[in-house]
Amino acid sequence: MSKRVAVHTLGCKVNQYDSEAISAQFKACGYEVVDFDQAGADVYIINTCTVTNISDHKSRQMIRRAHRKNPQAKIVVVGCLAQTNPDEVKSIPGVNLIVGTDQRSRIVELVEQIGGDEQGILVGDILKVRKFEEINAVAFEGRTRAYLKIQDGCSQFCSYCKVPYARGPSRSRPAASVLEQVKEIVGQGYGEIVLTGVHLGGYGRDLNPPSSLSDIVEQVAEVPGLERVRISSVDPNEIDDKLIDLVADNPKVCRHLHIPLQSGSDQVLQRMRRRYQTADFRRIVESVRARVPEVAVTTDVIVGFPGETRELFDETYAFLREMVPCKIHVFPYSPRKETPAADFPDQVPKPEKDRRSKALIALSDEMGAAFRRQFVDKVVQVLFERVLDDKLVGHTDNYIQVAVPAGPDAEGLIGSIVDVRIVSAADGQLAGILP
Repeated sequence: MSKRVAVHTLGCKVNQYDSEAISAQFKACGYEVVDFDQAGADVYIINTCTVTNISDHKSRQMIRRAHRKNPQAKIVVVGCLAQTNPDEVKSIPGVNLIVGTDQRSRIVELVEQIGGDEQGILVGDILKVRKFEEINAVAFEGRTRAYLKIQDGCSQFCSYCKVPYARGPSRSRPAASVLEQVKEIVGQGYGEIVLTGVHLGGYGRDLNPPSSLSDIVEQVAEVPGLERVRISSVDPNEIDDKLIDLVADNPKVCRHLHIPLQSGSDQVLQRMRRRYQTADFRRIVESVRARVPEVAVTTDVIVGFPGETRELFDETYAFLREMVPCKIHVFPYSPRKETPAADFPDQVPKPEKDRRSKALIALSDEMGAAFRRQFVDKVVQVLFERVLDDKLVGHTDNYIQVAVPAGPDAEGLIGSIVDVRIVSAADGQLAGILP
C-alpha cells in the first residue's frame, strides 16, 4: 500500500533545499510525494520559518491547515520555528513530531516510530552544533535550476535577527562533498546550480584547512557539464577580489550578485550590528561594475529599524539611488523576541514603515526598468524554464526574466540555454525572439 507524504516550505532558499532533501529521504523509503493541497496524505511536513512575526503566523497557519486536511495524518513540524519555539509548536493540535534544524537525516525513522496520538520532540541546543548536516537533494520538482546548500548557520548575531538562535553557528560543507553533489545534480540534467547558505559569505572559515566562498565557486565552475553557477547572497565585506574576477572572467559564473545592504545609513548599520559600512558596499559595487558593466546587483533593505528617523531613511533612499541596484527586496522591521533590537527605544510606527516601504519599492521598480531597457536590441542567453500563456519563459545569467513566443518546439527548449534577441522591455521582463 502506497504511503503518501506532503511537504510545505516557508521561507528562504535554504529551507527549499532542506525540504527537497527531506522529500528525497521519504522517496527512498517508498513514499509517494504528493501536493500539499491534496487531501489524504499520510504524513504532512511543514518546514517553518521564523525570520519575522508574519513568518511565525504563516507557519502556525500551515500546521493547522494540514491537520484539517487529514486529522488522521501524522503532522511533522521542522525548521526554524520548530527550533526556537518547540513548546509553542507542541501546543498546536495535531502535531506529532517536532524536529529543529539538525538531525533531519533521521526524519523518516522518527516519523515511523511515532504512532497514534504520540508526540515526539527532537530539538537540541543548536548553538552547540559544529558539524554541517549533509542531507542531499539532487532532484528539484518543476525547476530547471537546482539549489545546493553548502553552508548553514550564522555567527554574526545582528541585533534584529533570530537566525543564529534558529540555525546555530556557521558551518560549512566540505569541498569534496560539495563537488560530489554538483556532479550528481549535473547528472540529473540541471544546467544551473544556485549555491546557497544561511551566511554564504562565511563559507570555509570553519574548515581545516580554511577555505572561502570564492575558492569553492571556482571549483564548482570546473565541474564538466555545468553551464551556470549562481551565488545566492553575499555581504559586501565578504566579496573578495577573486570572487569579482570569477564573475568577470569565468563564463559559467552568473553576472549577478545579491549584496544585502539593510540600511544606507552608517548610524543605523552600527545599531544593527552589521559588520560593514556603506563605503564597503559602494567599493564592491563600483569594483564589480568596472569589470562587468552588465552585472545585476540586487539587495535587501530593512525599513523602520528602531531609531531610523526620516532623515536617516532619506540617507538610505539617496544611497540606493546612487548605487542603482536593479532590485531592492524591502522588509519592514519586525521586532523579534529575545533580540536586542526588540527592546530598543524609538520604535517606528507601522504606517511610517509602510510609507517607507512603498517609496523603496517604487524606486526599485524604476531602477529595474532602466536596467532592463539597456538590453533591448541585444542578444542575450536565456535558460528556458517553462511555458506560460503561450510564452516560453526563462532567465538570463544576470537574472532578467525573458519571454518569447512559444512555438511548436517550445517544450523541447525547456532546460536549454538559448540565444534570444530582445525586442522590448515592459511589465518587469524582456520580450524577445529566437534568432
